[in-house]
Amino acid sequence: MPDLTTPLPTLPENPSLLTRLQVGLQALKVLQVDPTNPAYGALFYDSVEIGLCAALAQDFSRHEEGRRLLAEKPSLRASALDLDALEKLPLGSLGHTFARYFREQGLTPIETLSPPKNDAQYVATRLRETHDFHHMVTGYTTDVMGEMELQAFTLGNLHLRTSLLILLQSAKASKRMPGVDAAQYARRLWAAFRRGSQSRQLASFRWEDHWATPLTLLCEQLVAPAQQWN
Repeated sequence: MPDLTTPLPTLPENPSLLTRLQVGLQALKVLQVDPTNPAYGALFYDSVEIGLCAALAQDFSRHEEGRRLLAEKPSLRASALDLDALEKLPLGSLGHTFARYFREQGLTPIETLSPPKNDAQYVATRLRETHDFHHMVTGYTTDVMGEMELQAFTLGNLHLRTSLLILLQSAKASKRMPGVDAAQYARRLWAAFRRGSQSRQLASFRWEDHWATPLTLLCEQLVAPAQQWN
């Protein structure tokens, strides 16, 4: 069993593949014992995805929306959000729906524990902080099936290795879902993957500029229609 009292390892700037593997394995050992640990979850995510996030940061620099994100580095961490104020926005708006989403499920937005040191780390942080926005615009639920559909969508949309790892690790998840057999499970994941590949790339979207925008309008603009899987 890993020692949870040891200091949290850190990734240096521009880590080598070997360093990423070493740090990622350390984080994974902790997550096997404490799977909801936010610090080690973020560390594992960064270890796996930092290369892709560096490439995404390069893509951001090629268009105005992305350059603005990298220049200003806005945060959607829990301590930067006022759910009470967001809930007062018009019914059906992104902000109102976002606040109700957390209130009704008894959840809190993700809290980023350490500031990103460079553009690649910022993109990785941004992807973690916007996970629940993706739930809202896709309509995928937060139960096991919905989480796996969102991972498949994200794999198609952003090609995240962590999404692939989660899907591979959860290949037997259909056995824990009443009324969903293995064939249905596979069809639903394939439909979600295709939908993600046909949707706007969500990584650079600036959600905080659209709190008052109707969620239905954002869904139409950002996400391909849901496909039939049965």
